[in-house]
Amino acid sequence: MSKALAGIRVLDLTNVLAGPFCAYQLALLGAEVIKVEVPESGDLARQLGADADLNARRMGASFLAQNGGKRSVTINLKSPEGKAVLMRLVRSADVLVENFRPGVMDRLGLGHESLREGNPALVYCAITGFGQQGPLRDAPAYDQIIQGLSGMMSITGDAHSAPLRVGYPVADTISGITAAFAIASALVRRHATGEGAFIDVAMLDSALVTMGWVISNHLIAGVEPQAHGNDNFTAAPSGTFRTADGLLNIAANKQEQFEALVRLLGCESLAADPRFARRESRKANRAALTRELEAALAMRTAREWEAPLNDIGVPAGRVATVPQALSSEQVAARELLQTFDEVEGLVGRPVSVAKAGFKMSGGDPVAATPPPALGRHTEEVLQGLGYTQHEVQALREAGAI
Repeated sequence: MSKALAGIRVLDLTNVLAGPFCAYQLALLGAEVIKVEVPESGDLARQLGADADLNARRMGASFLAQNGGKRSVTINLKSPEGKAVLMRLVRSADVLVENFRPGVMDRLGLGHESLREGNPALVYCAITGFGQQGPLRDAPAYDQIIQGLSGMMSITGDAHSAPLRVGYPVADTISGITAAFAIASALVRRHATGEGAFIDVAMLDSALVTMGWVISNHLIAGVEPQAHGNDNFTAAPSGTFRTADGLLNIAANKQEQFEALVRLLGCESLAADPRFARRESRKANRAALTRELEAALAMRTAREWEAPLNDIGVPAGRVATVPQALSSEQVAARELLQTFDEVEGLVGRPVSVAKAGFKMSGGDPVAATPPPALGRHTEEVLQGLGYTQHEVQALREAGAI
């Protein structure tokens, strides 16, 4: 079956997370992604991850996580010969993704205006911390910087622990997904009009957009967002509750769910208590309600409560560790993980990675090949562009590749 992006060639000039994650989503959908890396060192993510031995081999866990389905070529973009190679690659490409600081590609003579002269239909996507305009345009940005400046950290944790960083690079990941969505949209328009595009993705913008309800409470309702910890600020009882052996998330957001919950727990009287009878009164008396519910929940374990609550229409789920989540029957049924038996002979063991967060008729997203060794496909790709073996060798000797 044909993949959604089959026939699309993407040049991935990105490093570390946001850009590579974007290009990985495109690769999972069948695009031919050529990862253009710096000779000898490559993507910094090749040296990042919890396994020091893999880092030393330039196959770090951080790199393996989001570079399946790509081919790797090494090009020195600071050399005239290397720039010429990239220009030739661009003429064959549909998309180029980069995450250098604003102006870097222009100073190399490889900015959007220069590249579109050779390929007017090119979809060029630049991912930066703050975008191409504004007073922070040239400021460096990492995920934690964006989490702080977006206000995300200020609402993470509770009144005693906030501000807290979200436990994974959420701003990087969000901007990668935003960029992939924008690229796919530009390709749809190009199919109809033949127009290429310049896409300007800012990590700060992408993070703020995902904070919709928090932002609207401030902009529309005039309420300054606060850190609510594990409590859902829109309803009660909705949050994390202690049981006999661990934490259980319960989301009794509707009146009928609250009434069903207290019936199951054997404390129906709470539904008639003026403090808890209606939605707004429950929110105002959240702490007292939590104490009452946890006294009843202490009679069973989180696992024992989970199914009965879901059966009566009250959403509930244990608070799992990452290993527990990955090994769950639900994740297995969705076939979310993909395993490569070996990766370029450099890893020495099977490698499992996450695929896309959706399935699609006509072919689910999947990486066609394992993550590549640095420069693994340089000669193959260049010969596909028409370079002879002698020309490729000359480029190597010149330090261009």
